[in-house]
Amino acid sequence: MGKEVKRVLIKIGSNVLTLASGLPDVKRIENLVDQVARLRAKDIQVILVSSGAVAAGRSKIGKTDSLDTISRRQVLASIGQIELMKIYSNHFSLKKLLCSQVLVTKEDFRTRQHYLNMKNCLDALLRSNVTPIINENDVISITELMFTDNDELSGLVAAMMDVDALVILTNVDGIFTGHPENEDSKLISEYNAKETNLEEYIVNTKSNFGRGGMTAKANTAVKISKLGIDVYIGNGSKNDVVENLLAKKTGTHFPSDNKDTSDLKKWVAQSGSFSKGYITINEGAKAALTSDKASSLLPVGIVSISGYFKKGDVISIQDEKGTPIALGMVKYDSEKAKECIGIKGSPVLVHYNYLFLS
Repeated sequence: MGKEVKRVLIKIGSNVLTLASGLPDVKRIENLVDQVARLRAKDIQVILVSSGAVAAGRSKIGKTDSLDTISRRQVLASIGQIELMKIYSNHFSLKKLLCSQVLVTKEDFRTRQHYLNMKNCLDALLRSNVTPIINENDVISITELMFTDNDELSGLVAAMMDVDALVILTNVDGIFTGHPENEDSKLISEYNAKETNLEEYIVNTKSNFGRGGMTAKANTAVKISKLGIDVYIGNGSKNDVVENLLAKKTGTHFPSDNKDTSDLKKWVAQSGSFSKGYITINEGAKAALTSDKASSLLPVGIVSISGYFKKGDVISIQDEKGTPIALGMVKYDSEKAKECIGIKGSPVLVHYNYLFLS
C-alpha cells in the first residue's frame, strides 16, 4: 500500500452489486466481504456505504406497476434492506465478523448535534469491531431532501469519520481521457488539478441502477481530497480491487491536500446543501478571506444578506458576481447581521475557525 491506512470507507455502487437482470449479485457481495475481511486482518477499520437495497427488494416481490415511482422505490427499499443485510450478515459471519446496518437521511447531517450523534454511533461500532454498512433510508426520505446519490453520502461520512482513504467502487476501471470503451482513451492514474480537466474527459453517463454518474464521483473525489483524505475510484467487479487501489496499482487516485482540517471545518465543508442563506461580500472582504492570512468575516465587508438563518447555521458566502467563496457557521442570526451590514466595529459574523473556503 501507499501511505499507511488505518481507517477506510468503501462506497459500493449499484452497478457493482446488481446483475444485468436487476437482481443482487450475491457472488460479488461475497467477494467484497472477503476483501473487507483481509483489511480487518491488517487492523484496518472499514466502513461500507452500500447501494443495492432496491435490487434486493426486486428479487423478493412481484409486480409493483400499480404504484407511483416514489412509492415503488419505498416498497422495494423497505423489503430490500432486510434482504441485503441478510446477504451481508451471512458472509460476514462466515468470516467470523460482525456487521451492522445504519440507515440515514440527509436531515441527519443538517445540525451539528445530529451530526455528532451519528459520528459517536459509528465510532462506537468501530471500537466494538463491527463493520457499519450505511445506506440512505429510501423508505422515509423526502424526494427533495434526498442525497444526490450515494457518492455524496460517502463523502459526508468519510469527512465525518476522518478516514484515511475513501474508495469509490463503480463498474469501470477509473476516470479515462475519453469514453472507457474508446481504444484511444487512457486511464488517468493520478488526478492533478493543474493538469487534468475533468469536464473535458468525463462522459457523464448514469448507471442503469444508480442515481449518480462519473461526474458525481469525480466531484466527490475532488471535494474530499481537499479535506486531507485520499480518494480512489476503481472497478468493483474485479477481485482484490480495494487493496490494489490503495496500493495505486489500478484505478484513479485523487491525492489528499495533506492539510490539517479540523472536524468542525469538515462538517462546515460538507454542509453547503443545507445552507440557510447567502451572504454577498465586497472585493475587500473577498481578498481578506482568500489571502494566506487567517481572516474572519466581518459585517463591514458584507454587501447584502439573503435568506433567514439563526446562530449556529451554515451559510454560503459569495462575491458580488455570485461566485461561491466559502461556507461558514454564523455566530448570530440574520436579523442582527442585517443591522450590522457595512458598519465598522461590528462583531465577527463568521470566525475563521468556522470558515471553509470553497
